[in-house]
Amino acid sequence: MRRREFITLLGSAAAAWPRAARAGAGAVPTVGYVTSDLNAQTLVLDAFRRGLKEGGFIEGQNVAIEYRSAENEYDRFPSLLDDLIRRQVAVIMVVGSTRAALAAKAATTTIPIVFTAGADPVKYGLVASFNRPGGNVTGVSFMTSQLATKQFDVARQLLPDAPSIGLLINPANPYAETDARDVQDAARPLNRNIQVLRVGAERDLDPAFAAFVGQGARVIIVPGDAMFYNRRETLVRLAASYALPAIYAQHEFVDSGGLMSYGADLADSYRIAGGYVGRILKGERPADLPVQQVTKLEFVINLKTAKAIGITVPLPLLGRADEVIE
Repeated sequence: MRRREFITLLGSAAAAWPRAARAGAGAVPTVGYVTSDLNAQTLVLDAFRRGLKEGGFIEGQNVAIEYRSAENEYDRFPSLLDDLIRRQVAVIMVVGSTRAALAAKAATTTIPIVFTAGADPVKYGLVASFNRPGGNVTGVSFMTSQLATKQFDVARQLLPDAPSIGLLINPANPYAETDARDVQDAARPLNRNIQVLRVGAERDLDPAFAAFVGQGARVIIVPGDAMFYNRRETLVRLAASYALPAIYAQHEFVDSGGLMSYGADLADSYRIAGGYVGRILKGERPADLPVQQVTKLEFVINLKTAKAIGITVPLPLLGRADEVIE
């Protein structure tokens, strides 16, 4: 049976979503959880489960979760989603990837979808608007695509005399080139050179760091990206090995020994998303749940790492930090 025929059998009316979410009297609903790399999701998965619990659902008691990981091969998302659709899950939770969220939207117009993503969901066609998402999709945006220039501002304040700053981007990320242009535009009036390196696989990270050092970059920016987040241990290790200061997008990098992070509180984002899944399981429609935009930003500094790589953090930056690890 073709996927389109199967989806038609599921029903086409928005009114069917609450019925599907309840999964029938006495039945335990199933949530499909789709991510690029499940092995790197412990922190966000715990936050998602917390949100579910706040909504009245506990895994293994009154809700089941089917986990699907693309193992960082983004082309696998459609097949993973097709499998969940065949299993008639009540809700699909798409974790941290705009590409996965778009693939989910293309795969079904009937099963409710909750996403977490860094890109602007309106710009990339996930929803009609933040307040009125429409259709079967809603979620949480932490807007990492708007933070790369703020990371650049931190980088230039950290090393005011650095003529060259490195920027690492993932070419598979739909907003990576926008990040690169935004940072270059911000750097141009300040006579800073931005070295942009495109890395789409873990094996390319070490050569990228070597290239940054060889080309004279004295500090690098690692913007928000699922691939980078899932490889944060490797990135932090390489930055230490090359004694290269790095500004990351999530505090989990700093928890792992990274120097600095400026970005959204991911745990809060996933807790909100878990709560949305719970509300849909109780019968609410995605179209009636506004897309949440996380506005809580964190600036975290690890002074242990600064000392280890021979960096003195300027007092104005220390004064701006929400947390300083000593």
